Amino acid sequence: MHQYTQIQSGLDMHNRCCNGRAWCVKDICGIVCAIFTWLLILFAEFVVMRVILLSSPHTIFSTINIVVFQALAFLAFASHIRTMLSDPGAVPRGNATKEMIEQMGYREGEMFFKCPKCCSIKPDRAHHCSVCQRCIRKMDHHCPWVNNCVGENNQKYFVLFTFYIASISVHAMFLVITEFTECVRSEWRHCSPYSPPTTIFLLLFLTFEALMFAIFTIIMLVTQLSAILNDQTGIEQLKKEEARWAKKSRIKSIQSVFGRFSLAWFSPFTKPSCKTKFNSHFYSV
Repeated sequence: MHQYTQIQSGLDMHNRCCNGRAWCVKDICGIVCAIFTWLLILFAEFVVMRVILLSSPHTIFSTINIVVFQALAFLAFASHIRTMLSDPGAVPRGNATKEMIEQMGYREGEMFFKCPKCCSIKPDRAHHCSVCQRCIRKMDHHCPWVNNCVGENNQKYFVLFTFYIASISVHAMFLVITEFTECVRSEWRHCSPYSPPTTIFLLLFLTFEALMFAIFTIIMLVTQLSAILNDQTGIEQLKKEEARWAKKSRIKSIQSVFGRFSLAWFSPFTKPSCKTKFNSHFYSV
């Protein structure tokens, strides 16, 4: 069992930090949801920029909000792409062969878990996803909006996605309120390049979109942070699984997802720091 523990520990680090292969789930529902998410972001961009900010007579107010909104929207889009195209921690399919088991040093009668659906040696805390058709390490849930599982390798990007979407949603609602106030004060003259009915429709639709996204992503953000701090994934909480692993402290749990504290926590372009190397000979996908 000591040898299994060493292998398991090495696999943990390898999957978390060193897997750079391309990944894309071929699920029609997930692809449609992902494209719909991009379209909603583009609609918010159109209304905020064309209807509200570019037509605003207040140059300083407009400039500051353009910079802030564009930065948050770009980071939200980048986080979504990174979550969708990152391997969430998939266990190699079909590695539970007799030859592989012998190479890994298991002896006859020694216990290990095998997934009957993808025929893989199932690491501790891994669960099988019927959509990805793979066992995913520390799987939290499968999210159709990012067309991927949220697992050990991409949880940081998913948390950033929910954070930045919630931020631009709240920002958009603030801008809608200021625009309505400005339009009412000016009696709808020169407050928008479009007619009053069209302007009202666009602003109301953006308000509805922003409110729905804000509620959804804030709930998801709080849920994700709670799961990380408690070192227990969403699926483990749902199944009420008893913790058979040594739970990390809250600081260690945060660091396992985001790395040591730095501004890189907020970047979807950086991975948590990894100093440990692991031979992936037995675990190539």
